[in-house]
Amino acid sequence: MGKIWELDFYSRPIIDENNKKRWEILICESPTTIDTDTSQLFRYSQFCANTEVNSITLQNAIATAIEKAGETPSKIRFFRRQMNNMILKGCEDAGIPALASRHTYTLNQWLEERMTSFYPLQEGYDEKATIAASVQYPQTNPVNLPDALKGDKKDKWALVSLNGKDLEEMPEWDIGFREAFPLKIANISPDTKIPGLIIFSSRALPLAGWMSGLELGYLRLDRGKFPSICLETGVSDSWILVNLTDKNTLSEAEGFENTKKQANGVHFLAIQSSPESQSFEAFWLLLEQSSNNNYQGAKAII
Repeated sequence: MGKIWELDFYSRPIIDENNKKRWEILICESPTTIDTDTSQLFRYSQFCANTEVNSITLQNAIATAIEKAGETPSKIRFFRRQMNNMILKGCEDAGIPALASRHTYTLNQWLEERMTSFYPLQEGYDEKATIAASVQYPQTNPVNLPDALKGDKKDKWALVSLNGKDLEEMPEWDIGFREAFPLKIANISPDTKIPGLIIFSSRALPLAGWMSGLELGYLRLDRGKFPSICLETGVSDSWILVNLTDKNTLSEAEGFENTKKQANGVHFLAIQSSPESQSFEAFWLLLEQSSNNNYQGAKAII
């Protein structure tokens, strides 16, 4: 898997000499393994005037970032749906596929850091402008998995947990499709309990392959009329992975949500052919980030 970048192009709470908001392009590298050295991840930032907000500016910024990084990413993730067309166009013209995604964990953390410790120090900072930065998307109803991926009655699932220390051994595991991030991104200690969902299916490989083509966001409990555990993908898609058919399974799922909250949103999704298997068809470390600040609200945690 080639390098993956995360990108944002939006106005900031800084007013220029023409009394207009300054805009900024942020680009950062996604960590993809649990042992990634985050201090070595690439970052690039560029301010521009509101009159320069177009796909050409973005294309040129991406070209500059590629020159500085010394390599071209395999894809670019972005979360800001209202900038969809411009970002897609700028990335396409730069020759890089772009995907709307809630898997922009590093970018959201960087935005939060800049909101608290960088923008307030800049000339023209306007605290009132931070309020307008929040953009929340309406939640979509979860849908069933495609028919070709539905398992049979022999398929099973389990809600389990591992300690942070256990997950640090992930590079040594036999895994087909995978993606992870260093636990320190979410301030996780080695003894923190990390919850997860494992799906056991005779169709484990095609299921893992299909999911690997999605922009995985996080798992969540849907407490609706028909409770289920859903997989959030892209910026607004939601898929039903597990139906909770009785009080016991619903209680398990409630425990999963509570443990996830205590783990600062960190959890995992794994796929295996059977409980006896010594390998994983897929293992993804996921993160549901809170919407306590404006920019994470804009990330559409919905």
